[in-house]
Amino acid sequence: MNYQRDALFLFLTGIFLTSLVLGNVIGTTKFVTIFSVDLPGWLQAITPELVRNGSNYTMSVPAGVVAYPFTFLATDLISELFGRKKAQLVVWVGFAMNFFMLMLMSINHWLPNAAGVSGGLSLFEGVYEFMVLNVVASMIAYLVAQSVDVRLFHFWKKKTKGKHLWIRNNGSTMVSQLVDSTAILSILYIAGNLGDDINTIGALIILIVNSYLFKFFFALFDTPLFYVGVKVFSRFNEDPEGHSLY
Repeated sequence: MNYQRDALFLFLTGIFLTSLVLGNVIGTTKFVTIFSVDLPGWLQAITPELVRNGSNYTMSVPAGVVAYPFTFLATDLISELFGRKKAQLVVWVGFAMNFFMLMLMSINHWLPNAAGVSGGLSLFEGVYEFMVLNVVASMIAYLVAQSVDVRLFHFWKKKTKGKHLWIRNNGSTMVSQLVDSTAILSILYIAGNLGDDINTIGALIILIVNSYLFKFFFALFDTPLFYVGVKVFSRFNEDPEGHSLY
């Protein structure tokens, strides 16, 4: 049982670290369109013109954002099954591992190129150029947002005495992801690392809204996954506070 519990913890930590590092590597190197839709009249009336083009609304987000919501699902499961201290530990490990990745990338950037052997030097340098600022900006936002997520999760868990899992899952994730989206994109905007088209406060707000809406709907989508995860792995629950949903 101890071995299986450790394996589960490592698996969830692996999902967290992989999503976090991948999100920072690809970052804003590519913007992807999640969907585009023509809004009906009643919805146009309540949708600000700032975030739509006439009747058309397009959700475009940085590619790195697609990976990032999985970090919140992983930390919420760790919080539920293993307690606040281990969840906060994973947050700090993720913070350190991103700077470890940045150090390794920087060493390879500084080392001289082996002329005639490298297969994608311009690709490496392009990714590195974007990644450096992405890592610094995202780590500032990440540390704040993930810490808020862990603390809010356990705040709601204590308030509800371990019941109503959906409240702490969504209540913590939706607030912390708003903090994250606003912080990281604002830092990248100030640094000029969002591309030529994101050159006004209005464009920045659209990007923040799109990124947050994507994370918001993902948080709603991951709630049933969270319930399933807690149910399937409930026998591994070692929450020191003694709360249990089932």
